[in-house]
Amino acid sequence: MHDHLPRSGPSSPGSHTEPRHLDHDEFASYVTAVTSAFGDPTRREIYLYAREPGVGVTAADVARHFALHPNVARHHLDKLAAGGYLDVDLARTESAGRPSKRYRSVAPLQTLDFTPRRDDLIAILLIRTIERLDPLEASKLAEEVGFEYGTALAARMSPLEGQHSVKSAMAAVADALTAHGFAAHTETVNDGLRIVSEACPFGASAQRFPHVMCAIDRGMVRGMLSGLYGDTQPLQSETRHSGADHCVTLV
Repeated sequence: MHDHLPRSGPSSPGSHTEPRHLDHDEFASYVTAVTSAFGDPTRREIYLYAREPGVGVTAADVARHFALHPNVARHHLDKLAAGGYLDVDLARTESAGRPSKRYRSVAPLQTLDFTPRRDDLIAILLIRTIERLDPLEASKLAEEVGFEYGTALAARMSPLEGQHSVKSAMAAVADALTAHGFAAHTETVNDGLRIVSEACPFGASAQRFPHVMCAIDRGMVRGMLSGLYGDTQPLQSETRHSGADHCVTLV
């Protein structure tokens, strides 16, 4: 089996683009992302159903269409939203009460394109910029950027604040990290919870600039948890660049 994924979408007549070969960690992370999102046959059908209406669907719509309990329907929709496959908006209703969430397909023609988009020139210039920064300042800036990105992800995944328990929030964070190439899952250890990332999408850059890349990862987790659950301070107890088999974030 060759570890490559072809770019989706139409190509110009007569053109032929060779797929870029992925290293083992990249390939594993993309396979994990797809499996996590679409490995469940019901979830696949729900995703296809959510793509059809131009106005999106609610958990109640999905529950009725597939004869599911509303909580089960909501779980599948939230899983797809956490993976970045559905956007979430608030649906205002005429009746009193809290607005329901409406789920819409994200970029229908590009959603399933898992081939990394890399711009060599931008990468080279960013690396040269990082090399000139003070390590502490670069780490602080990277975590701020990661936090802002994580907060934006959380807002898209769950517009209603305070609706997640810490357990469900961490599960949603793990799903979102998996969709970004981290192959993450949650584990319960003693009385605490942790997120284990078995792959790193930053590749060689994480080995060269661990103070920056790990800070981005840490900021993303902190931003998502802040938006989904509330203020908390995740702590990276293990990292791949220090010799561990995977990265572990404790809460």
